[in-house]
Amino acid sequence: MPPAGGPAQDLLRHDDASRPSTAGEHPGGLGVRCSGVVHLYRTFEGHDVVALSGVDLVIRPGERVAFLGPSGSGKSTLLTLLGGIQKPSAGRIFLGEHEISRMPEPELAALRSRRVSTMLQGATRNLLPYATARQNVGFARLALTRAERKEAVPERELLARVGLEEVADQVVTTLSGGQRQRLALACAVACGPQLLLADEPTSQLSHADRDAVVALLHDLGDELGTTVVVVTHAPEVADTFPRTVTMKGGRVGSEGHAGAEYVVVGAEGVVHLPTHLAEEWPAGTLVRIEPEDVDRLVVSRGAGDQDQGPDRGRGPDAGGAGGGISETLQNDRRHP
Repeated sequence: MPPAGGPAQDLLRHDDASRPSTAGEHPGGLGVRCSGVVHLYRTFEGHDVVALSGVDLVIRPGERVAFLGPSGSGKSTLLTLLGGIQKPSAGRIFLGEHEISRMPEPELAALRSRRVSTMLQGATRNLLPYATARQNVGFARLALTRAERKEAVPERELLARVGLEEVADQVVTTLSGGQRQRLALACAVACGPQLLLADEPTSQLSHADRDAVVALLHDLGDELGTTVVVVTHAPEVADTFPRTVTMKGGRVGSEGHAGAEYVVVGAEGVVHLPTHLAEEWPAGTLVRIEPEDVDRLVVSRGAGDQDQGPDRGRGPDAGGAGGGISETLQNDRRHP
């Protein structure tokens, strides 16, 4: 298994010196844009459930983004919509110049097979259990032309680069959980996708296997400029990504850029408070929002809010003059 942080070109590039490298000719990553995306699904009891509610999101070509959030927040649903596996109930989704939310299924299938790769949660959902590791990689390349297959890294070489060369001819059912997940990733990158979507790619893996999978995801971005989007519950995985998006109640609640957290102003001016503030400023709290500067807002608790009972404030000692408690929100215009 290549060590984390090793040479990025080791992941997909063919090392045959007699063949000219085509790595620089790869079109790079695929940008993503969501506008007012809503998604409903119906339960077995016939009830409609809102999974996504007005998601607005832009991911630039080549970005690496981790989706965070509690179970049921909509992050996995959003991932399947970005991969064209489902279509939104309302709103628009663009991959590059293509609007996939209104694209006919034959065109969408062609786009998925050539430019987008989706790893579903659970390695076995991405593999053929009765086939060998090498055969799984071969099946993943069926959409490639004969010329493209000739230029691609041979199956055994690709498997070697994810640490599976010795089990290349073993069927999937004989592999360990970590080996299956690395095989699923090898299949996902076998065609050199421009957009890689991975739902919990490190779930239930050992620390060593987790770190190896994360390193491979970043290697793919480094080598080909691929846009990489993952769903994860693991903070240690999310911390390796330059951008994080936290889903709350079917919306984008906050974003992290280079270690700094930003709340996102949603439809109709809705703002989700960070968790540590939401606990201190419960639902129903009266607040005033006033501009202090061009890029700064001051949010203050209403002077009489502490008198509304324990569920509406923290008591008479909580505030300063007039009983007001304030937090400052700053708009950093450097980020979208």
